[in-house]
Formats: sequence, C-alpha cells, structure tokens
Amino acid sequence: MKTRGKTALFWAMCIALLTGTQYSSAGNNYRNFKVSVYTRAYEVQRMTDPAWLDSTWNIISSQMKVDKIYLETHRDLNIVKADDMKRIIKFFKDRGVEVAGGITYTISEANSFQTFCYKNPEERAKAKEIIELTASLFDEIILDDFFFTDCKCDYCVEAKGDRSWTDYRLELMDDAAMNVILGPARKVNKNVKVIIKYPNWYDHFPALGFDLDFGPKHFDGIYTGTETRDAVRSNQHLQPYESYLIWRYFDNLNPGHNGGGWVDTGGMRYIDRYSEQLWLTVFAKAPEMTMFDYRQMLNPLRSSYRAPWQDDGGTSFSYDDMMKPVNLNGKTVTPTTMARAAGFTMEQVDRAVGFLGNPIGIKSYKPYQSTGEEFLQNYFGMIGIPMDIVPEFPEDADLVILTEQAKADKDIIRKMDKHLRSGKDILITAGFLRAMQGKGIEKIVDLEYTDRKAMVSSFMTGGRMLDVSKPILMQQVMYKTNDSWEMISGMDSGLGWPFLHRDVYSKGTVYLLVVPDNFADLYNLPDAVLNSLRQTVSAKTMPVSIQGPAGVSLFVYDNNTFIVESFLDENVDITVSIRNPRAVEKLTDMLQGTEIKTRGESGGMMFGGGMNSSALFRISLKPHSYMVLRY
Repeated sequence: MKTRGKTALFWAMCIALLTGTQYSSAGNNYRNFKVSVYTRAYEVQRMTDPAWLDSTWNIISSQMKVDKIYLETHRDLNIVKADDMKRIIKFFKDRGVEVAGGITYTISEANSFQTFCYKNPEERAKAKEIIELTASLFDEIILDDFFFTDCKCDYCVEAKGDRSWTDYRLELMDDAAMNVILGPARKVNKNVKVIIKYPNWYDHFPALGFDLDFGPKHFDGIYTGTETRDAVRSNQHLQPYESYLIWRYFDNLNPGHNGGGWVDTGGMRYIDRYSEQLWLTVFAKAPEMTMFDYRQMLNPLRSSYRAPWQDDGGTSFSYDDMMKPVNLNGKTVTPTTMARAAGFTMEQVDRAVGFLGNPIGIKSYKPYQSTGEEFLQNYFGMIGIPMDIVPEFPEDADLVILTEQAKADKDIIRKMDKHLRSGKDILITAGFLRAMQGKGIEKIVDLEYTDRKAMVSSFMTGGRMLDVSKPILMQQVMYKTNDSWEMISGMDSGLGWPFLHRDVYSKGTVYLLVVPDNFADLYNLPDAVLNSLRQTVSAKTMPVSIQGPAGVSLFVYDNNTFIVESFLDENVDITVSIRNPRAVEKLTDMLQGTEIKTRGESGGMMFGGGMNSSALFRISLKPHSYMVLRY
C-alpha cells in the first residue's frame, strides 16, 4: 500500500509538471477549489491584539473552512510593521492555514478611490517601499483592485502632453508595473510571485491604465473580481452572469494563470444574491474563491436576508439549512455571521463542480483595449446564450459574435472575409455595423445603420405576431430587398424593422442583431423571439440550448454536462434542447441522482437551409436555483 501510494503521488506530480498547471485546483478542505479570506490592513493592525485575533478567528473558523488567508501590508497609507506581521503570519501557519500577502495601492479610498500617482516621484518611491516590505515577508503577493491611476495632477497633465488620457495612462502603468512593482519585488525576494487582481469593470480598463495585453503576460498571475452584487440597487448595475463570464474572459487572456475569483458582501438585498456570486465563480472553474474580507465575515446574519421564495423550499441555497448548527472543528456552534453563509455555499457547490468538465461557450471577440457596447455579452448570458469572450480572433469558431468592441481591430474586415469564405458564420451587432459603416463593412453586407429609431410594440417571427409588455426602442437598419432577409422583425405602427437579420457571404452567413437601445430590454422580449435567437446562434456551436423566458442562464461543459440556472424570483419552466436526439433519451440530475425522460423531438428547416433536430426535455427551476445535468 505504501509503494502504491508513493507511485500515485509520483505520477500526479509528473502530470502537474507536464500540464504546466499554475494553480492548484483544491485546498485541504475542498475537493475542487481553495477557499480564502482577504484581510485589509485595518484588520491586520487589529490582529496585533492577540485576544482580538484569537476570538475573531475562532468565530470565522467555527463557521467556514478556510484554506488560505491574505494579509494586507498597506491600504490608504496605513502600513503594518514587519515584526507585527511576522507574529500574525505565525499565528495562521500554526493553525495550518496557507498565508499570502496583499497590497491596496490607495492614498484614500474615501476620496473617490484616490490612487497613487506613478508620475509623482514621492508617491512612486512610497509604492516601491511598500512592495519591497511585502516581498520581504511573503512569497506570494496580490495587488487589490487599485493598481491603476485616476490622477490628473500637474505632473500628469504635463507628462501627458497631446496624448489621450488612455494612451498616457497605459504607458505609465506598464512602466510602473515593471520598475516600481515587479523589478523591486524580485530584487528583494527572487521567489516572490506578484499577482495582479483586476476588478469587475473590465470594459473601462484602458482609460485608467489597466493593460490586459501587458499585465497578464508580465505579472506572475492574475486574479478576478467576480462581485456583481445587486444589478438594480448597486450603482454599477452589473448583470449576475458576469460573475461567471469575467472569470472565463480573464483566463482567456493567459490560460492557466487566472488564480481565482473574489466576492464581497456588498449590495446584498437577500443572501441568495451573495451565494450566487460564489457558485457562479466556481462554475467558471476558478481554482480559488476569495471572500472579501475578514471584517465582512464577522458581520452578523440577519433574518431580513431570508428571501420570500425560501418559504417554498427546494432552492439551491436554503437559508434554513444554513442556519442549522454546524461542527467544523470539533465544536458545535449555531451560525451567527456571514462566514457561515460563505462556508455553507462553498460546501454545497463543491459537489456540483466535481461533475463538470471544461466550460465552452459562443466566442465573442474583444480586442485588447477595446470599448463599445459595454458589458453587452453579460446580457446575452442572462437570456440563455452561453458566452465566452476572447482577446484574439477565434478562427476555429463556427460562429463568432462581433460587438462594437471589435472595431478596435484594424484588420477586422479581412478577418471577417476569411472566416466567412471558410464556411463559418458571424453575428454582428448594430453597434458594430455603425462603427464600421464607411470603413469596409459594405464589402461584406449591404446594410445601412440610420439615425432613425423605432418604438417596437410587437415582434414578427415564424409568421406569428407577438406583443411585448412594454415598448422597446430600437435602431432602424435598412437593407435591400432579396439581398438579405429579416428573420425576426420589430414592429412599429405597422412597419417592420430588422431585429435579427440574415445575409449570405461566400460559404458563410452573416447575422445582424439589432440590440435594443436599453440592453435590459432584451429581458422583455417574448419567449418565442428569444428561442429563435438562441437557436440561431447555438445551432452550429453548442450541443445544448434552452427555450423559455429571459433570466435563465445556460452553462455548457465539454463532458456532456451543463447547468441551467434561474435568476428569477418565481418558479419557471423551461425546455432543454439537445442536438443529435437519437443518442439522447434522458437527462440525469447529477445532484439529485434522478432521471428526466425526453418529452419528444423537434425538427425542421433552419433559416438559410439545413435540418435542425433536437431532443426536448421539460425542466422546472426554483427561484435563484440551478441544476447540474448530464446527457
């Protein structure tokens, strides 16, 4: 037995070395990921009081299992002394917890997130001093969200000259990364790994100096802010799907070097919304989930966090089950703080993630430093289209989605031509059409983006007229009759305008999607309109698609598994459609161990020719709940 164990360990180490794995996918307490807690410098300073440290750690560790802790040396010009930090590091290592360092490069968060000025010699020297101190204490350091610059001081105004703020700041921060952070850190500690954590507002990065081309290639790893909070009540208005999609996007920047996701408890109406962010991050296959922060894990649980839909039971997150006494370290305790909400969620989702292969999705090309139709792909995810954002044009993809962001590629028309000539398809948005009008798009399609709007009150698809619950404002796009064809029309006072449009180019098809002016109006589309859109983009790319209302997302994996998740506040029925129906007679609910039989088969002509045949399954989802299914 001893020999067999050593042999297995030897081969496991060989596999890890051969595959070049950057991050371990599991800690001591979970099978599929690590769970970490980040600690701000303010709380680290309080840890110099042994009584406070011991009592607070007992509260957290009695309610959640923690593999790793990040200890911050600096935030808002508060610097933790080296000797104090060494004693705190020892405290956690003695308890079997992995320890890493953290830095937040802010002068004052309270002052509109005032960052360091990397042109100011004094602040530049201070930033260097902080990384050198931290590198002397830790072999791994993570830089919290704020390694960017919002400074417009006289130093910066003079240095910028006639350049745009974006061009100036990208150059400045690339220089600061190499000469203020990475070079000094590696000089102090040759073994140090410096990780840059990117926040959730990725579509606005270039303007503040975050360089997603440079950073992932020069830092030792990256990390992802996957917090989306409440889409309505929080001021960023990020869609829940982003907690999944942003991690996948950042991992595509330098595959295997995205260390994990990061969520806080902010902007929470019900505790279900907090848990959703955690499990969406690991659905993306993040190898580590970090809770921000130590202080928030001590916040008390409140009865108001219990959502109304919890009364019916059966949801993926059960508030009542979370509140049951728990025994994690030999002592039974009643949950009292947010640590238990985090711990309970991660314990539940660990089993689900074990069934999943590698995520797959429909490719959307977002060149480095690109902007336009910001965060649109997350709205697509929220209407059941599985998305995958990539920074390089995906030549092998059977269908590529080009939003306005793709205008940043000066060679995009040539790439479109090559892709379509090879028999592959492209879906463009009206935003991309507008950006490329007069810049070569007319070589591909004869479409005109006008300055006129339509107030759509119904849609025409498949010969059916479907009313909408509220008028939807859309752009009027013109085309030449019989040169291209409307697939779905938005109707305004008897006139119709393309919503989903089709054109042929060489061996491929170009689809145009006219996204409503308010992206959230995608959620108001009739089910049949959404079903046609999903079918069109999934027919050549995805083995599975869904039919039903918006607010239900689909996550697909390469091992015949997928997840359907509802973000709705009420029960919902959807239909799952699996291609190659003769090989699929049932779905298996992997968490419940039950089977779902097919309710039939659909078949018919696709737009543009060809047959589309699928096995259909009826699925019922509880509010804010998911199912892991295998076919």
